[in-house]
Amino acid sequence: MTERVVLAYSGGLDTSVAIGWIAEETGAEVVAVAVDVGQGGEDLDVIRKRALACGAVEAEVADAKDEFAEEYCLPAIKANALYMDRYPLVSALSRPTIVKHLVAAARKHGAGTVAHGCTGKGNDQVRFEAGISSLAPDLTCIAPVRDYAMTRDRAIAFCEAKGLPIATTKKSPYSIDQNVFGRAVETGFLEDIWNAPIEDVYEYTADPATPREADEVIITFDKGVPVAIDGEPVTVLQAVQRLNERAGAQGVGRIDMVEDRLVGIKSREVYEAPGAIALITAHQELEAVTVERELARYKRQVEQRWGELVYDGLWFSPLKRALDGFIAEANEQVSGEIRMTLHGGRAVVTGRKSQASLYDFNLATYDSGDTFDQSLSKGFIEIFGMSSKIAAKRDLQQ
Repeated sequence: MTERVVLAYSGGLDTSVAIGWIAEETGAEVVAVAVDVGQGGEDLDVIRKRALACGAVEAEVADAKDEFAEEYCLPAIKANALYMDRYPLVSALSRPTIVKHLVAAARKHGAGTVAHGCTGKGNDQVRFEAGISSLAPDLTCIAPVRDYAMTRDRAIAFCEAKGLPIATTKKSPYSIDQNVFGRAVETGFLEDIWNAPIEDVYEYTADPATPREADEVIITFDKGVPVAIDGEPVTVLQAVQRLNERAGAQGVGRIDMVEDRLVGIKSREVYEAPGAIALITAHQELEAVTVERELARYKRQVEQRWGELVYDGLWFSPLKRALDGFIAEANEQVSGEIRMTLHGGRAVVTGRKSQASLYDFNLATYDSGDTFDQSLSKGFIEIFGMSSKIAAKRDLQQ
């Protein structure tokens, strides 16, 4: 029986060429697998037929938008996940979704190898291969661009020589990765970190400097899950999509940063994630109202580590799974409504409401009706500061 390789297929030039390239390098048959995580573009059936026309013996396509939103984006919202306090893990979240479908296809078609189109200097190669090895340690991984020197020039020449049905002339000056949770743009003139982004870099967001009326939105959460927008029930996917539209129209969610890649280099990235930023901002504020102080403080530490693990491609790791349990428990009381104003590139919380609120007006007020016994504070401060006071006396005597 001929060996089979499952290829993560996008429908673009590089992965279309990779079908024949892998076959020539390894002698294996190639099964192409395309996964829709809300990246838009061509119809899945068009992509499937192109894979077959480029030499794949089998081609599978999967509409994974709801799966991606509920099983990957939602945990990130519950975790308030922002790598380096800014990046909502747009690409990092989609990779384990794709990995699950690749491994399932490898099992179905009897493949011993999984291939992807990543280079040897980015994060995604790690995300794919670490994920695959966690779910299926027996599978091996190859990357034609990295392992077989499949440069773009050589890919174009291969495409033209084989008469593959894909355009080779049009090339964006940017490297773009997008899904329903956001959009990542890099390379081109952006590699000079002094250069400011220009408007044609953006697609999910309008120019925040353009004058327009503000948009007010109310987001309802149930145990950390966004369940309604302005009182209308939504799925997680619908919540992200609707806020992509509304927050994006106000220029919310633009991020320009130099980030620390896992492979050790710094990289300039421009992101757009209007729905993700609006939802995380709302979720953070509802947690501020409903989560007890010590739990909230510790959760912030967990959030940073969770985001680093996901960024680094360790979605399926034991630590990530264990932290998932903590985050789920911490969200048990995160139910209620958050009112936000979307305007001028910002999502600003203007109102909070929750049956699980820990905010007590009578304790917080400085007006009549105050139920906080201020006389207790003097003794509390004396005891609370005792350790530091004793140490200070010792230090002054030395």
